Amino acid sequence: MAEYDFEGRVAFVTGAARGQGRSHALRYAENGADVVVTDVCETDEDSTYELSGREQLEETVGLVEERGQDAIGVKVDVSDEAAVERAVGEALDAFGRIDILANNAGVAPVSGLLDLDERTWDYTLDVNLKGMWLTAKHVGRHMVERGEGGRIVNTSSTAGLAASPGLGHYTAAKHGVVGLTKTLAVELAPHDVTVNAVCPTAVDTEMTSGIVETIDDEIAAIAEQSGPDNLFSDILQPEDVSAAFMWLSSDDARFVTGTAIPVAAGATAL
Repeated sequence: MAEYDFEGRVAFVTGAARGQGRSHALRYAENGADVVVTDVCETDEDSTYELSGREQLEETVGLVEERGQDAIGVKVDVSDEAAVERAVGEALDAFGRIDILANNAGVAPVSGLLDLDERTWDYTLDVNLKGMWLTAKHVGRHMVERGEGGRIVNTSSTAGLAASPGLGHYTAAKHGVVGLTKTLAVELAPHDVTVNAVCPTAVDTEMTSGIVETIDDEIAAIAEQSGPDNLFSDILQPEDVSAAFMWLSSDDARFVTGTAIPVAAGATAL
């Protein structure tokens, strides 16, 4: 994988206890950044699979430290503004700055839209869209006040670019992330803060496994009409998505902003 110079920089990574978020945290560390590792560390009753716990969060912290970088672990519900503000404050107390936000936290409970209950809709939008905004808001304020620019990379999805049957609520949130990204990019450009989204297809994580395990036959039949999620034989690994995060976080992408980049193995070509 390509190498970047993040020495002296601090990355704030949400949803970092496992999966894509952990992969991003470790890649930032391997390229010289100190890392703020955050996650909710509990399972919501609306989740259709088990979420990560505090032990996994601390494991990610240890893995960052094994790579020679400093790290702190912070438990935070990104849908709670007070909690986000506290987490950003803890990061600044520890490191004095945040240069990169990897806005990755997300959930994907499975349900057809006609069977979806209001609570699950709210939960999905709160974490996947409101949480993106709240974290970008408080980290972005710091970046603007510090006056040295910054990088914000949001996790959207191929579901943010097209339909995803059985995940309509998730699809709505991830489309929202793309719109949020474009607007933040325009608003923060005068402050040398770039804002981009990465749109992965299915990735080999606990979330994807949870979706596969809970999807029913009717949703699977509908999903077949929307085409494959990957034109290749192998499923994406978290490191494949991290590669896009690293580039967008680097000086090489200093003039890239307001984009939604598919890491989709060809899925968006059909």
